[in-house]
Amino acid sequence: MRFLPLILTNFKRHKLRTTLTLLSVIVAFILFGYLAAIGKAFDLGVSIAGQDRLIVRHKVSLIQLLPASYEADMEKIEGVANATHSTWFGGVYQEPRNFFAQMAVEPDEFMEMHPEFVLPADQRKAWEATKTGAVVGRVTAERFGFKVGQKVPLQATIWRPKSGGSSWTFDLVGIFDGATKETDTSGFLFRSDYLQENNVWGEGLVGWYIIRVTDPARAEEVAKKIDEQFANSPAETKTESEGAFLKAFAEQMGNIGAIIRAILTAVFFTILLVAGNTMAQSVRERISELGVMKAIGFSDAQVLAFVLIESLLIAVVGGAIGLVIAWFAIAGGDPTGGALPVFFFPPADIVLGVIFAIVLGLVTGAIPAWQAMRLNPVEALRRE
Repeated sequence: MRFLPLILTNFKRHKLRTTLTLLSVIVAFILFGYLAAIGKAFDLGVSIAGQDRLIVRHKVSLIQLLPASYEADMEKIEGVANATHSTWFGGVYQEPRNFFAQMAVEPDEFMEMHPEFVLPADQRKAWEATKTGAVVGRVTAERFGFKVGQKVPLQATIWRPKSGGSSWTFDLVGIFDGATKETDTSGFLFRSDYLQENNVWGEGLVGWYIIRVTDPARAEEVAKKIDEQFANSPAETKTESEGAFLKAFAEQMGNIGAIIRAILTAVFFTILLVAGNTMAQSVRERISELGVMKAIGFSDAQVLAFVLIESLLIAVVGGAIGLVIAWFAIAGGDPTGGALPVFFFPPADIVLGVIFAIVLGLVTGAIPAWQAMRLNPVEALRRE
């Protein structure tokens, strides 16, 4: 590391420029961390969706309903281990901005189908025994201060109760956690029979079906059989993997992944220009010094390494500081107050950030380093 004293001396020569370049890299990697966390939040569990689960929805659109009678027919199809249904409720808690997912489900079958949701045995038993019972995920419970035993009123936007008005009241009997950090625990689940028996319209209809297949390798074959079963019926189906269904559901709000990638590309392209210009200017200012280095015995390869190491130091140090700041900031929780229930800096993206920092240093230093390596020491010494 005999280059290090020379590099540090050069950094001190233009302290303001070095500081601003370093800050730009730090800000870029803080932004990278937040974009990675937001991207994970908008996955809506796609990355951990069950490989043995399929979703059966209406062929025309996500918002059209299916007959509840389909469940028994699906369970007779070879390759289907179990089937259950789920229905989007879309209620409002206190005011419209308090959004969280609410779904009517069959408690026992839903929990068997989704082992990633962890509910204490006594609370699960209470849910199965209480017609108006509901359970809520830990994220939403902490967001609104929900406690087991309280009543939760929701104002209907789709389903109207037979009792009149638009208010549905649920008895909160449990709070579920996630088996992993990536599990979305923002949902509010209540009994489907309570909705079916008390809604004004839509009796005998459900939102979609969740299918467990006996062999994940045969999932595509089973999906085809299900759709063939209901072909030419009044409510034809589209069966797809759970991951594909969740992705389609998320993209109703727009292709968030593409937006994030576009922003990230723009940010790194800008930083690339800033850092590259800084390194090029630094080399131009030291033409005569580089000529002296070559004249006293430094080889072309050593001069190339000298400039590249300087560029790498700026990128790696700035990237490391930015990633650490991003990790601590993101660990503080969802900055939106609950709109992003799954919010953390994925370890894979941290590794990717380190790789980006190294690539950034190499790319921004490549052209200046090549120019320095090809420098003729005699011509360099003639320059002022």
